[in-house]
Amino acid sequence: MHYFCMSKGLLALLLLATPVFAQERPTAYQALRTVGTQLNRNLVDHVILVSGSNGDPQPETWRILFDDPKAGGGVREVEVSNGKITSERTPLRSAVEGSLGSTIDTAKLNLDSSGAYTLARQTADKSHVTFATADYTLRVDERGNPIWIVALQKQGGEPAGKIYIGANHGSITRTEGLFSGGDQTAVVDAQTDEAKPENAEADDDGVKGSVKQAFRQAGDDVKRTFFKVRRSFVDFFQDK
Repeated sequence: MHYFCMSKGLLALLLLATPVFAQERPTAYQALRTVGTQLNRNLVDHVILVSGSNGDPQPETWRILFDDPKAGGGVREVEVSNGKITSERTPLRSAVEGSLGSTIDTAKLNLDSSGAYTLARQTADKSHVTFATADYTLRVDERGNPIWIVALQKQGGEPAGKIYIGANHGSITRTEGLFSGGDQTAVVDAQTDEAKPENAEADDDGVKGSVKQAFRQAGDDVKRTFFKVRRSFVDFFQDK
């Protein structure tokens, strides 16, 4: 009887510990801090892009591109894994041209990748979409504001949807493949107020109206959650 109780207690501890183990991989903020402390503090002020693949919920490796005029192609690429810099190179600008944009103003960063995951999962749940892993991209949008793009994948790697989250105020600015119902794929953009099913035959006012309504409701709910997961990068970096 005593052994049975001990086994039940051990099992309960393991179940409680599982989520903790899953969260052990460093977040994007932690990867940037690694670069700032192990390589060069000034690089953190010249971030162009931060990305990571197959997050469960966080990716094993973060890839960070920096604007660096001293580098041959003007770009420096660093990879961070498990709190250590595992790769550093200066690729040709043409090799990473599609990834480039303006430098991210870190003073506007209020959402770490862990928070982006929370908001993405909440949005997916509202859309009744299940996923297994997430790819992360942090860059600036066309207005110069930092934005997280979280691409969701199902268990077999099939795309499950894409969510654009403002890293400053936590707003859902765009979704792809969510809030559509059935097998229909829809793109919803908050800036243009468009709800566009990709299947032209299903593009009617009823479908678009329901998609937009679901999108807005999810956005309102996410906004409330944002204030719980909000994390200033400036405060994080200074709090060592």
